[in-house]
Amino acid sequence: MKKIFKVLAVFLVTITLQFCSNDDNDTPIETNTIVDVAVNNQLTSLVAAVTKANLAATLSGPGPFTVLAPTNEAFDEFLSSNNFNSLDEVPTDLLTQVLLNHVIDGSLQSTDLSTGYANTKATSVASGSAMSIYINTDGGVTFNGVSSVATANVAADNGTVHVVDRVIGLPTVVTFAAADPNFSILVQALTREDSFMYVATLNASTTPAPFTVFAPINAAFVDLLAELSLNGLGDVPTEVLASTLNTHVVAGANVLDTDLTDNMNISTLGGSLIGNVSSGATLTDSKSRVSNIIATNVQANNGVIHAIDKVLLE
Repeated sequence: MKKIFKVLAVFLVTITLQFCSNDDNDTPIETNTIVDVAVNNQLTSLVAAVTKANLAATLSGPGPFTVLAPTNEAFDEFLSSNNFNSLDEVPTDLLTQVLLNHVIDGSLQSTDLSTGYANTKATSVASGSAMSIYINTDGGVTFNGVSSVATANVAADNGTVHVVDRVIGLPTVVTFAAADPNFSILVQALTREDSFMYVATLNASTTPAPFTVFAPINAAFVDLLAELSLNGLGDVPTEVLASTLNTHVVAGANVLDTDLTDNMNISTLGGSLIGNVSSGATLTDSKSRVSNIIATNVQANNGVIHAIDKVLLE
C-alpha cells in the first residue's frame, strides 16, 4: 500500500509540473531590459537606431551594461550636424559604432561614476581595441566634454540607463585633449591662430592618421614657460611652438604602452625620441630632457594619447 501511495504522489507532482510548465509557456514573461527602458521612455530615435544596427538582441542580453541613451532631440542634432536627413542615411557600420560608444560594461549608478577614463563597447579603427570615453563629474556628469546626463539611474534588468542630451560621436585625439582639463594649455597651443591648422590635422581619420600623441599636462607647460623665462604661451615664437608640437606627435602609428621597449627610437614629426620602460616609462628628447609617461592608452578612433609630465623639445 505504501508503494502505491508513493507512485501516486510522484504521478501527481509530475502532472502539476506539466501544467505549470504549460502555463508558463502561455503567459508572456514581462521584461525590463535596456531596450524595454528605451521603448517605455519614448526614446523612439534610439530604438530605431538600435533596430537598424541590429543591436536589440545585444542590449537585451544579460550584460550588465551601462547605456548612455540619447534623447530624440539629441539624435535630431546629430543627424543635422552630420548632414544626414534621417537615420536611414547613416551607414550601418558607422551607426553601430556610434551606438556602441554609448555602452559601458557593468551596471554603473551615477554615484559609481568618477572623473577619468573608461572603455566603451565601440572599436577604434586605429587599434582594433576598445574606445575610451572621458567622464567628468565636476558639477554634473559629462562624457567626452559634449554630452551631459539629463536623467540618471533608470534601472533595467540587465543594467542601468542614463539619458543624455547629446549623441557622443566617435572621438579623435583632439576630442580627448579638449575634454580633459589636464590638457587645457595643450589645447591653447593647438588652437593658437598661428598653429598651422594643427587641430584639423589631428582630427583626420585617414592619412596621416593614426596618431600617437604624447600630451603634456598643464604643469609641464607651466614648467617650460618658466624654464624659457616666458610670461605665457603667447610669448612662444611660432617656429618654437611648431617644432615643440611636432615633437609630441607620431604619425601613421597607434603606439600603445605595450609596444614600448627600452632604448626604442620613436620617430615623431619633429625628430626622434628615445623610449624606455625598465624603471618606469619615459621619453628622452635630443636635449636629454626626460619626461615620465604618467597615463597611457587613451584610445581615440584615429589614434592614442599618452599623458606626460614634461614638454619635450626638438
